[in-house]
Amino acid sequence: MPMITDPEDFFTKGCGRCERFETPDCSTRPWIDGLRHLRRICLDMELEETVKWGHPTYMHAGRNIAIFGAFRSDFRLSFMNAGLLNDTENVLEPQGPNARTPSIIRFADVALVEEMEPVIRAYVRQLMEHAEKGTKPPKVRTEIDMPDELAEALQTDRELADAFYALTPGRQRSYMFNLNQAKQSATRVARIEKFRHKIIAGKGAMER
Repeated sequence: MPMITDPEDFFTKGCGRCERFETPDCSTRPWIDGLRHLRRICLDMELEETVKWGHPTYMHAGRNIAIFGAFRSDFRLSFMNAGLLNDTENVLEPQGPNARTPSIIRFADVALVEEMEPVIRAYVRQLMEHAEKGTKPPKVRTEIDMPDELAEALQTDRELADAFYALTPGRQRSYMFNLNQAKQSATRVARIEKFRHKIIAGKGAMER
């Protein structure tokens, strides 16, 4: 099933990543009011709206700022380059046990978006200012850099993120090394899709 390319489809039909697309059982349905509120905030702040990995993505000055995700148990606002954020309100959570940088706000109640709107706006504004200045997040001490395409995939695919961050550091590095060998972004995206089932199975890139 092809993923969506029009942001509006996410709010009316779903992401297109599974067979529940365009059905009442889609994970976006219980959270749609909260997701739409997040969208209004981002558009009101004049972020550019696009779609990546089947999820609404909001950009500024050529840089990804935030991505939305909806799941059975919650919906999320994920910040890109979260290492630049000053989390004064201590609301950011890591994506998984081996994630080094807290980057998501998790909502289990649509009413929480309105309650947290001032914080959301403040954090978005921080990242917008960093994007305008070209500030890069501090390097986390790893042997291999994580490709942007993998970071984006983990922000929007909860099952993949949970599985990837549960891998041993060595297995995580095996995927990052393999992906970094690809020169084209499209090739890296294709490899991530190919590796998905192995990551979820808890295997490294070279394991069968």
